[in-house]
Formats: sequence, C-alpha cells, structure tokens
Amino acid sequence: MYTCGPTVYNYAHIGNARPAVVSDLLVRVLRQLYPKVTYVSNITDIDDKIINASIESGEAIETITKKYEKIYNEDMNSLGVLKPDIQPHATDFINEMIDLVQKMIANDTAYESEGHVLFNVTKYSAYGKLSGRNIEDQLAGSRVEVASYKKNAGDFVLWKPSVDNQPGWDSPWGFGRPGWHLECSTMSEQSLGLPFDIHGGGMDLIFPHHENEIAQSCGAHNEDKDPTIFSKYWLHNAMLNIDGEKMSKSLGNIFYIRDYLKKCDGEILRLALLSGHYRQSINWTSDTIEQSKNTLDKFYRILNKVSDIEVDKKKIKKCPEKVLNALCDDLNTSKALAELNEIAKKLSSSTDLNEQIQLKTDFLASAQVFGILQKSPKKWLGIGHAQDNLDGEHIENLIKERNDARLSKDFNRADEIRNKLAEMGIEIEDTPNGTIWRSK
Repeated sequence: MYTCGPTVYNYAHIGNARPAVVSDLLVRVLRQLYPKVTYVSNITDIDDKIINASIESGEAIETITKKYEKIYNEDMNSLGVLKPDIQPHATDFINEMIDLVQKMIANDTAYESEGHVLFNVTKYSAYGKLSGRNIEDQLAGSRVEVASYKKNAGDFVLWKPSVDNQPGWDSPWGFGRPGWHLECSTMSEQSLGLPFDIHGGGMDLIFPHHENEIAQSCGAHNEDKDPTIFSKYWLHNAMLNIDGEKMSKSLGNIFYIRDYLKKCDGEILRLALLSGHYRQSINWTSDTIEQSKNTLDKFYRILNKVSDIEVDKKKIKKCPEKVLNALCDDLNTSKALAELNEIAKKLSSSTDLNEQIQLKTDFLASAQVFGILQKSPKKWLGIGHAQDNLDGEHIENLIKERNDARLSKDFNRADEIRNKLAEMGIEIEDTPNGTIWRSK
C-alpha cells in the first residue's frame, strides 16, 4: 500500500493528518487479515514550494526539508500513526525518475520541448478514468493560455529546467528537476513493484496528481487502457472543514497539528479524525475535539476500574469479530466505535471475573486497531500524578490522615482535609479499592 506523504517545507496542519490517520487505520486492519502488509508513504523533499520557502527564509533546502520531516514524523507519532515500513525520499530516486521518463519518450507518450519533458495526455486513452473527467471536453473548453512548449493544454510536466540558483540534476534534457507527479510514480514502483494493491491519499489529489500518476506509469509501461497495472485499488479520504468553512490561507483557518498538541493529547485528535466515515467531510470544531476527549475519558475510567484484572497480552493482538467486520465494511468507523462502546458498557457493569477478562481483552484489542487507549489509565485521568508544582508524597499523607480521621469518626477533620486538597487543585474519589486522587 502506498499513500502520498508530506511535502516538507512547513508544519503539517490538521487536514494533513487525516489521510495519515485513515491510512494508518487501514494498515492496522489489513494486518489483522494478512500475514504480510508493506506500507509505503513518501517524503517529497524537492518541489517548487520547498524552493520558494528556501528563497523566502534564506535557509538551505536540505535544512528546511530535514527540519520539517522530523517535525512531521514527531507529530504523526503523537497521533499514534505507525511509522511506514518504507519512507522513500524523492531526491534518492532521481536516476530512476529519469529512466521512467525515457521509457515514456520511447513509447511516444511523452515529448521534449524547450528543455521540458511533458506527458502527452492524448496518447493515453484512459486519461480521466479515475477522476471521471473527459479529456476531450477539457481540451476543447480550456480558456487557459497554453504554454508555448505544450502540444495540448492538459499536457503535464515530467521534467523541468532549473535556472539560476534552483536545485537540479543532469539529465538527457539538460540540468533540471522532476515534476511532482513523476516522483510518486517512481517511488511507489521502486518500493512496491507493479502492480501494487492500494494507493491512498486525500480527495484533493484525485486530479491532477493521482490521475497523472496513473497516466505516466501506464505510459512508461506501454499500457494504454488498463490503469490497474499501476494500482489495483484507490482509497481517498474527504477533507476537513473548519467551523463549516473550507481550510484556506485566505480565511486564516489553517491550524497546525503542533499547536493542537500543546493543548490536548494526540489520541484525542486521532479519535476525532476517525469519528466520521473517511469518505465524508468532517466539520472540525471545538465540540469535535471535546466529544473525542469525553469518549476517551470514559474509556480510560472503565480501564482504571478493571486495572487489577490481568489479561493475556498475546490475545489483545486479535481484534474481536464484530469490530473487525465493521472496519472491513469500507472502514465503517462509526459502526466499529458503536461496537467498542458496547464492549465498554458490558465491561463496566460485569461482575463475573472470567467475563471481565474476556471483555477487557476484546476492549484492548479493539482499541489497539483504532490506535487509542495506549496510555496508562491513571496517568491519563491524572490519578495519583501531581503537577510539577505539587508534592505527591504530601498529598498521599493528607489522604491517609483523612482516611484515619474517617475511621475514628472525626468527620469534621476529614472534611477539612478534603477542602484543603480541593484548594490545592486535588480531586479525590473514594472507591472500593481505596481513595484515588487526580489533579483538577
């Protein structure tokens, strides 16, 4: 499986996180079903956006790309996204890109013009099949001034010349650099071979990026009609809207993952991103995040309640059938989460030890596929964990003093200590297993 990864020139925003999280969920599901799943997600480290960022900042391209690749991977880790099995970098495959272009030229699906090499969309009869666009209508109705080096308005660049201080590599067509579409075609083929099973990404990439990937890969391998010689299946997630509006720089509503992570745990963001079906838009609001937090708080409280119940860790690797079947139905996360909630309810109310063991196992196994509930319940809930400015030992001593006062029926003293703890920002709860406390 291959998913288009980031172009590393800036912080990743919350919209960038959705294809990564959706792909991660799919990979986790596939690994429940198949003995070997190879997941590839690339790093685009040469692109006009990166070049422009370098010019604007005065920083070297390599400095920028390494910085933001590191930040991106850290952010994804915070969201519970497993590291891809292979994470290829575009600049490591320049020679292979040149070879792919040469194959297209040899097959008459590409041509050289004024230092550029372009794909001729009229030479590939299946062009537009993925996006549902009619190439003839596009060409006939084009009102955009066609570049002098193009034969057709829809022809796209495979290789472009580099001038002045722009980065580039020697090629049969002069000093230049690859087009974005060419990068993904090359990296996916080199990493997985052809055909591979699944290609993922956001709906915004269907046209022109993914359409062009298919065209150039088919053009290079002399296939005019069957796009499945490249990828057998495609999976596209819908976009995020911010408070009902499309994310855009002009509206100033682009929010970076890193900023969210300063305010809330990555699991909250992950669950929020999985709260709706991947093919449906999510209206991202503060309520979306709050609902996700409340759900996780509930789940962690249940886990804390049964913290003394031991389960076989080997068994939590197998997702229960009802949850897995829901996810196998086009990643129906809503249905799968409903099944997870049912398990949680039964676990919370069960008093039979054998049943509790089975339910806790199913609960943790389901959560693992979702990539949530990976933290200590006590730490998540703040139970027994003091803030930096609080003395945990002092708090424990006060709780012991309160419990002693209650045993001696000195309820006034017990209430005084409870109030003192409340003033310190400590909330206590008396349970059958003793008194627990958490920072408010």
